[in-house]
Amino acid sequence: MTTSPATSEDIADLATGTLFGALEDPALNSMNFLNEVAIHYPDAIPLAAGRPSEEFFDLEDVHRYLRIFSRHLSRHLTEEQVRRTVLQYGRTKGIIHELIAENLRLDEDITVDPESVVVTAGCQEAMFLVLRALRADERDVLLAVSPTYVGLTGAARLVDLPVRPVRTGENGIDLEDLVAVIRRERAAGRRPRACYVVPDFANPSGLSLDLSTRQRLLEVAAAEDVLLIEDNPYGLFHGDADRVPTLKALDADRRVVYLGSFAKSVLPGARVGYLVADQRVSGADGTIGLFADQLSKIKSMLTVNTSPIAQAVVGGKLLAHGCRLAGATDRERKLYDRNLRHLVTGLADRFPPGSDVTWTAPTGGFFVVVTVPFVADDLLLERSARDFGVLWTPMGHFYDDTSGIRALRLSCSVVPVEQIDRGLDRLAALVNDVRSLGEDDDPSRPIGR
Repeated sequence: MTTSPATSEDIADLATGTLFGALEDPALNSMNFLNEVAIHYPDAIPLAAGRPSEEFFDLEDVHRYLRIFSRHLSRHLTEEQVRRTVLQYGRTKGIIHELIAENLRLDEDITVDPESVVVTAGCQEAMFLVLRALRADERDVLLAVSPTYVGLTGAARLVDLPVRPVRTGENGIDLEDLVAVIRRERAAGRRPRACYVVPDFANPSGLSLDLSTRQRLLEVAAAEDVLLIEDNPYGLFHGDADRVPTLKALDADRRVVYLGSFAKSVLPGARVGYLVADQRVSGADGTIGLFADQLSKIKSMLTVNTSPIAQAVVGGKLLAHGCRLAGATDRERKLYDRNLRHLVTGLADRFPPGSDVTWTAPTGGFFVVVTVPFVADDLLLERSARDFGVLWTPMGHFYDDTSGIRALRLSCSVVPVEQIDRGLDRLAALVNDVRSLGEDDDPSRPIGR
């Protein structure tokens, strides 16, 4: 029996309308779009990327940390067991959970049972696991301080969990608005499950919560019976300012699910993050276990386990520094602080007082938000990259309503100071060019929210 070759009419093409609805959501395309712009214009100065500096990357460190971790295992395991632990499929919740718990105790004054730690394939997976577990049915909603990290918004889309914005306010979160949103959602028959917050140098705003605000946020969460999802990728990079305790360190009622990452503090290429979920969960059979155990069930069907080799590299770095990363990242902290100060000073040099360009001045982290007198959208970003040779991130990517946002995010983490200067010169040229063309003089357009 013979078959005729396939014709174009026989090819099984698909339409997004027949696939998962969120695939047409702009949030799911944000990271891909921004990466594609950077790849398409490789000579543009990257003031968009929130990546860690590559100045201290060393391939030999990978091998050294692997050896350190293997020697650590060999104190209790045979050579065959060491090989199996590092090279074979591994424990779903991870193999460096005890080291992470010790690191949290030493660096963050957080005391948790290592069994409440789940090691994840980057912090992005940690977000997904928590949101997937909290989304029980169509009544459930998530709250998030707006503007919000696009990775959180995208993860929520993937699990069909609507995100309700909470105003930032002067102190990093408007607690009155948080209460109002919670009560409004409940009055509409919905169930607010948690509020996502980045208390230290948030992406994208760069804002932080002071101690009083953190304490009051915990009180509101308890009074309104919602969880807090605390994301802390930038807490170690606090410039010269004193560190403020994390929400989890202040959490006496297991109200906080804590998300952590080693992308900025160890190696982004390792793709190792983690979560701490020490909440108690009652089973249908009357048993009581950890929320972490429930999340590990989801992980087992998603990524099976986090690469043991990658975990070993992170574990080796932790062991090499006595499980303290605060001191081990001191050179990075100083570099980011120098770059951040240079960026803010450079903006002031190019846009003097009274200018229609303003910006935030964070005390740490990677990001500065610049408000401009025109809409800073994806089309303008492409023009900026093509004609002016500088990349930045449109702030519209961090809002549900992306239209008309007159603000952009600059990142200072991956570029040296001389490139920061050149990038700011090019940004100033773009601003002056848009002004001179009068492309956006509609006073009804909203300014950065």
